[in-house]
Amino acid sequence: MKIKFKKTFSKHFEKLERKIQIKIDEKISIFQKNPFENILNNHALSWEYSWFRSINITGDYQAIFREYPDGTYEFV
Repeated sequence: MKIKFKKTFSKHFEKLERKIQIKIDEKISIFQKNPFENILNNHALSWEYSWFRSINITGDYQAIFREYPDGTYEFV
């Protein structure tokens, strides 16, 4: 599995509190092992974002990503 991060994801990540950054790292680590682990609540988005999916980081934060046919995931 290959995971890439858009520049905007990295910019927003750097501005977050350290404890949220740690949670993101934990959830992405779980995602790498099993993208559909129940704790992640991996789900498709709708309407204009129908090309994207989302995983839960905390109650207030989600990570939005896109899956490509070659098995690459890009977090936006």
